[in-house]
Amino acid sequence: MVSKKILCRERLRRVPEHFSWVDHRLVRDEYIRRASPEALALYLLLVTVADAEGLSYYADGTAARLLSLTPGAVLNARQELVAADLIAYERPLYQVLALEPKGGAHDQL
Repeated sequence: MVSKKILCRERLRRVPEHFSWVDHRLVRDEYIRRASPEALALYLLLVTVADAEGLSYYADGTAARLLSLTPGAVLNARQELVAADLIAYERPLYQVLALEPKGGAHDQL
């Protein structure tokens, strides 16, 4: 059994006030433009399977099978999501991050 630990406590995911597991700011603040369709598919999978703290440990092979991607495409998608500041990753653990408020440090991406 994999031991889970919070990777980024200051960005712990919370359910937004408008009650949607996918924060509307993903579109409104154009986070969605930061990643390819494959990376966004991986993001949706991670949001869906993550626990209340945004943590999950799906294996690359499982993600690849579920998303009809190659393992290499999953690796690339994960790198995009980390670069876009949407997830943290420490093998084998993923953490879906809370989105930074508009005007935050990563707004220039």
